[in-house]
Amino acid sequence: MKTVCLGGGPAGLYFAISLKLRQPDAEITVIERNKADDTFGWGVVLSDETLDNLEANDPKSAKLIRDHFAYWDDIKVVKEDVAITSTGHGFCGLGRKRMLLLLQERARELGIEMRFETEVEDIEALRKEYDLVVAADGINSKTRTAYKEAFKPEIDRRVCKFVWLGTKAKFDDAFTFIFKKTEHGWIWAHAYQFDADTATFIVECAEDTWRGLGFDTKSQDEAIALCEEIFGDHLDGNPLVSNAKHLRGSAWLNFDRVLCEKWHHENIVLLGDASATAHFSIGSGTKLALESAIALAELVDKEETLEKAFEKYQEERRLDVLRLQSAARNSTEWFEEVDRYLHLDPVQFNYSLLTRSQRISHENLRLRDQKWLREAEEWFQSQAGANGVHRAPMFAPFQLKDMRLKNRVVVSPMAQYKAVDGCPTDWHFTHYAERAKGGAGLVYIEMSCVSPEGRITPGCPGLYAPEHEAQWTRLCDFVHAETDAKLCMQIGHAGRKGSTQLGWQEMDAPLEEGNWPLLSASAIPWSDRNQVPKAMDRDDMDRVRDEFVASTEMAARAGFDMVEFHAAHGYLISSFISPLSNERTDEYGGSLENRMRYPLEVFRAMRAVWPETKPMSVRISATDWTGERGVSGEEAVEIAQMFHDAGVDIVDVSAGQTSIEAKPVYGRMFQTPFSDRIRNDRGIPTIAVGNIYEPDHVNSILMAGRADLVCLARPHLADPYWTLHAAAALGDEETAWPDPYLPGRDQIRRLAERGEGLGIRV
Repeated sequence: MKTVCLGGGPAGLYFAISLKLRQPDAEITVIERNKADDTFGWGVVLSDETLDNLEANDPKSAKLIRDHFAYWDDIKVVKEDVAITSTGHGFCGLGRKRMLLLLQERARELGIEMRFETEVEDIEALRKEYDLVVAADGINSKTRTAYKEAFKPEIDRRVCKFVWLGTKAKFDDAFTFIFKKTEHGWIWAHAYQFDADTATFIVECAEDTWRGLGFDTKSQDEAIALCEEIFGDHLDGNPLVSNAKHLRGSAWLNFDRVLCEKWHHENIVLLGDASATAHFSIGSGTKLALESAIALAELVDKEETLEKAFEKYQEERRLDVLRLQSAARNSTEWFEEVDRYLHLDPVQFNYSLLTRSQRISHENLRLRDQKWLREAEEWFQSQAGANGVHRAPMFAPFQLKDMRLKNRVVVSPMAQYKAVDGCPTDWHFTHYAERAKGGAGLVYIEMSCVSPEGRITPGCPGLYAPEHEAQWTRLCDFVHAETDAKLCMQIGHAGRKGSTQLGWQEMDAPLEEGNWPLLSASAIPWSDRNQVPKAMDRDDMDRVRDEFVASTEMAARAGFDMVEFHAAHGYLISSFISPLSNERTDEYGGSLENRMRYPLEVFRAMRAVWPETKPMSVRISATDWTGERGVSGEEAVEIAQMFHDAGVDIVDVSAGQTSIEAKPVYGRMFQTPFSDRIRNDRGIPTIAVGNIYEPDHVNSILMAGRADLVCLARPHLADPYWTLHAAAALGDEETAWPDPYLPGRDQIRRLAERGEGLGIRV
């Protein structure tokens, strides 16, 4: 088979080597537009895992590469004058030019033809000349552009400016992040050694800072001189240098995140940055290229046709690429929004940086550097008022007004659909009592409705009749007498999502018979199948407001420790907030200020009758997941601020469920970024929710300062004693168990000491 690789970078060269090893008689040519020793980066970073993959594929080139690697275990984070170092991270650095020369040497030895300083002008002609065309022509791939209708690339240009530089300054003790404050904003460097004499030094900043510092008008020499001035105390008198002097104009770049819908067309296949990119902040671009090159060569050799090889190549590699791109996106966004975190204590800032991609978790950090993490956990406990205590962050106390929670674990509100005429039953008593005994600091009651017409389903509980109050009082009395958990009553009105079937029947579908009339901000049905609600007039608004007040007074008499105002998920209050469900032209529609007018009116009325010493929360949908038409993350910050100004003590940050048009982006902890933004942009306490199911998730969210409390839903349906079991799995002996259950606690501890599983992944 006659093969050509377009691009003589690591991807193209290593594919050529990998295929030649499998097909010694193959005719392989590598075409590169630049000189053999040209390179526009400085160093590359690989993990031990990638090195092992190279070793298995080609021991000879792997040895050449290993022999020139610089190794380090530490990451150092320097913010102004404070430096914190953690260890156990296991990186390897190598000069990009050195790597290319080593791969060229190996390719030459195997008989691969290499043509440098050769520009390919007619890709279509080349495609007809060769059996296989591997387009490894980089992030600005001409091949991808020429056949963009086939490859369907999605290119996302990121907002920060960066420049690749090098220096003889020594960074051989750690991969180093340096953050410097200037009069025009923060600027930072990613620095790491890649050989005995040289280090990569990437400078990055927001575009406003870049322009404020004048980089947009400076020559390359002037820009480098200013970087030397800013970071001079870390350069030991060594200059910064660029290897992009040949470029016209500025060497500063914006990173392009590239992902193609299809990676192959006819006999052309994309490889490396041509098909997908990973931001330099996670140092995995070369890893992706090399591992994809191995997979492609293996399949081209093994499969009967190129089409089958290409299809399997994309199928096998796409998931790994998407995972890495997801991690890279998280990392990219962290740096783009770093102003949000710079107020954090250096310990928490360092933790936030280390866990930014979500590839490194809390317990993974413990494996890497147990001493450092222990000190960080002790710092977290001391911030919570538990000085001299070493426990995981999830077991730190938390104070809201006069309510003191023993830990940060919250049982999320979850509809049970077991009420009769709005009245809670023994099901509710046993359900909530068990979870209160299970160790969580705070237990939420499912949304309880302010009127019969305000219910979601016939099985939803209410807070509008004396018998409701009696049953909720019974629960509060038991929980407060027998446990140290606190109880929060979530109060709401279903609005246009009411009069629907039970959750295990058909969700959000109208009842087959016996439907009741609905209210909403506007006369817009939830779906074509649901009835059209009445757009509330002022009389309706007064009546419903007073119903919320009456329910709040009832919750106070019943003995609840906290009340939550449900303003999320497309229910009545949410229907005023979202522009998708609010098309009013009066003072309650249009601008965000107008859309918030009625929700704030209701909340203030509730706050006025709720005991001043007890906290109140609000649940919001921080995005409609509908793009530009709905509530955005930026608007959610303003919504949270308005509620906070009105007296909300903590914001329960959910997302979506406001429109059938929503397209959520699911994943682990997928709603936590909304909590993070509100908490760190405005300093408002928040609760994180959404696909959080492991102690590791809880501890990572808290330790990084992304929320103050963490809600878990489904894990508490599966295991009422989730918190107690998590404590046992983590070896936390301070968590109190109910006295009758102490023998069970002791057995779990013995099993844990013997290394037997507890069913809780830490």
